[in-house]
Amino acid sequence: MKKALPIFLALVIVVALLVGCGPPAVPDPPATDPGTEESVDPSAEPGTDPAPEPSKEPEPAEGLNAAEITVQVEEGWLKYYEAAVKRVTDANPDVTVNLKTIGSFDHLDILDKTDATNPDVADVFALPADRLTGLAGKDMLGAIDAKAIANRLGGWTDFDAGLGGLFKVGDEYLAFPYNIETLVAFANIKNAEAEGVDLSKPAELADAKDPAHLLLPVFDTWFGVALTNSADIALLKEDGDAFVTDLTAAWADLAPEKQAAIDVLYKYWKLNRDANTTLFDASAGWGYIDEQFTTGGKGVLRIGGPWEIGSMLEKTNNGADLEIFPIGQITVAGKPMKHWQGGWGLAINPRIEEDADQVALAEAVIAELVNPEYFVELFRATGKILENVPAETYQASSLDDIEKKLVVAVIDSFKVSPGRPLFQEFGPVWDTWKNAVLSWNNVAPADAEAAYGEIKAAFDAMMADLR
Repeated sequence: MKKALPIFLALVIVVALLVGCGPPAVPDPPATDPGTEESVDPSAEPGTDPAPEPSKEPEPAEGLNAAEITVQVEEGWLKYYEAAVKRVTDANPDVTVNLKTIGSFDHLDILDKTDATNPDVADVFALPADRLTGLAGKDMLGAIDAKAIANRLGGWTDFDAGLGGLFKVGDEYLAFPYNIETLVAFANIKNAEAEGVDLSKPAELADAKDPAHLLLPVFDTWFGVALTNSADIALLKEDGDAFVTDLTAAWADLAPEKQAAIDVLYKYWKLNRDANTTLFDASAGWGYIDEQFTTGGKGVLRIGGPWEIGSMLEKTNNGADLEIFPIGQITVAGKPMKHWQGGWGLAINPRIEEDADQVALAEAVIAELVNPEYFVELFRATGKILENVPAETYQASSLDDIEKKLVVAVIDSFKVSPGRPLFQEFGPVWDTWKNAVLSWNNVAPADAEAAYGEIKAAFDAMMADLR
């Protein structure tokens, strides 16, 4: 980086997205009526699915000078990468692209523990959004001409409004959008029918009669932000050169919609406490959620990432009882839940920045890996969803019904979500929120204001440490 600032049908998807852009290691409309989908021959040749705008599909870059680079690839992605690389090398016979097969996180760990000059680190590699800031701060990411790539590929109306802007540090783009991720709502329609829950309209958390109907691990910050974001509660945000949070304000000074969200959270906790469930138990909560959501239980709706589709299929009779909605299918005090815009990017090693031919080759490979002409092949090989391919194009493709529902729900949820905070100072928030909410189990606050007092005390302490 040039001194930048600091499943059965989806088994492949599950492997590729094992942890997706989920919680960092340190403390990313209702489903389409099949009758309206365009029929596409699933045996069609690669690249023959309907292409997104512009109608002229981008061709591999031509006229590249002789250069050689190494590209990191996961085992399950290999065939897709080989095909993309071949298109580049066929159009440019003087270039050489070597593929290095290694898991993305294993590769990033090598980079993080050594430096960009390490020969075991590739010249082009994938990274989740939450790793970008840390690597950028260590000058381990090279600048790329992301706008030029985006203009050639097409499909964006505002590149910086999504992942493009998220991957920009200072004046430089340090990764190119590879995949969008955010949380969606999974529903067990068989359980909903048995429990008398109407899935034709959004489910309000405050109206839950049985705590199992809405299975939300809101004590876990990664999932809890779906609730706080519904009321635009800032857990931590940048304010010039400083950081601020809404959760150090006095209860009386909280905006009404923020008070309402905390009140719903408190009532949801009390509903579970009165029913003696284990949902608000950091060690037992997940088992309770999985048990209740499985067909035959009382669980109707839960939130999760697209990388969890394999597990959802297993719990719903191989998907026969599964429906997938945008995350806003669940509301909090009348406001739709929303998560964060997260995802993956493709980055280059800063050691090649001074070689214009290597950079040009790296950018050509990146562009071909995310060539929207091959959006179906990319999804089936890696589970990755392109930001610049509209939901309608995915719906008209040869993907199966479950895959289409998942993709559309992710896209619709992504559109309404704020960008994920990537600054390193956000780290303490994970445990601060979690410990504060779980403290209610011991404190047993009498009302929402008292419950908020525990949250405020925790965030007061966190902010004192940040200053």
